[in-house]
Amino acid sequence: MPGFTTSATSGRPRRAVATAPRLRRRWLAVPALLVASVVLWTAVSLGQALDAPGTDSTAARIAEWGRDHHMSGLITLLEQWQYKLNPPKTGGAPTQGDLQVGAAGAVRTETRRPAAVPSQAGPALPGEGQWRPLYSYQGHTAALVTSLRPDGVHTSYVVHAVWLDPRLNSFVLHPGSKEPGPVAHESSQLTGKAASTVLASFNSGFKMDDAQGGYWQDGHAVAPLRAGAASMVLGNDGSLKVESWPGGQPGAGVAAVRQNLTLLVDKGKVAPAVSDPSSKVWGKTVGNASAVWRSGVGTRADGSTVVVLGPSLTVTALAQILRDTGAVEAMQLDINKDWTSFITYTHDHSGTTPTKLTSDEFAAANRYLQPSSRDFVAVMPHGES
Repeated sequence: MPGFTTSATSGRPRRAVATAPRLRRRWLAVPALLVASVVLWTAVSLGQALDAPGTDSTAARIAEWGRDHHMSGLITLLEQWQYKLNPPKTGGAPTQGDLQVGAAGAVRTETRRPAAVPSQAGPALPGEGQWRPLYSYQGHTAALVTSLRPDGVHTSYVVHAVWLDPRLNSFVLHPGSKEPGPVAHESSQLTGKAASTVLASFNSGFKMDDAQGGYWQDGHAVAPLRAGAASMVLGNDGSLKVESWPGGQPGAGVAAVRQNLTLLVDKGKVAPAVSDPSSKVWGKTVGNASAVWRSGVGTRADGSTVVVLGPSLTVTALAQILRDTGAVEAMQLDINKDWTSFITYTHDHSGTTPTKLTSDEFAAANRYLQPSSRDFVAVMPHGES
């Protein structure tokens, strides 16, 4: 009978011993099956990341997926190569229009308006550092914006500072679906009344794994707070204050605490760590000295808030601009073009229209009208936080 031999003792047929080629094929099938399983799992996992709700770019989704799956070192290396191959240009001059974001006209504020911001790049160009109205509420200018070059090297770029009147604006922290993850009773997007009344919004800080700090909201610590970390403290009354966290749990009246790295400006002075060339805390990809899209928030002595963001910013330049806008305490928020944005909103019978502060912002204007993967701050009319 084919495939069988006869036993010498019993006369019964027995199955032939497998040949070497057949064994080899069986052993090769095992790693092939493992590889196929890994490929299938990767395809499904990455596909889910690419199909997730929100407006994050494909490149950002792939990078975040890689970092979440033990490929952080590789992603960082690729981003560093990209920066080296495409560094910001030096020299040149911005267009006049780049320095005139906002509207012309009289300014009527509830809080004393800030002084002009000194140029960071020698003699000021026309309009540079001058405050202009950004939006109004109840007949008063609720926000001002100014534009200026980031430093004396990257002189063709323009960054922007937004001043927010505390008597007309209030602040609400919204958790992202991934960063820091779901928070009970809080939404990862603007919906309902919030979507129909919101005045502005801006990005929050780093991923929690990189923030070197915590996230606390509505009485719950999603990530533990760290003493000494730069902290954006939002009150139940809609206030926003930047401070170095003193330690312990938030007291009564605190709605949320979002920490990110260490202070850029402390007691009105640029913090010493800002200029430390060995510091790697200011951005996993490029460190503190590289000129990239960055953002930051600060608190002035009068209680008003300033937000700074733009391209070709080193940590030192960001800190100096925040200080020069009057911030006595300030912190860096997120960096890189995918994550930094300041958005304003208008409302009429047809709905809510979002508008990016400047056309060179990369993130979509409607990013927070859809589920957001990262946390953000909504600026609401005072009393509606």
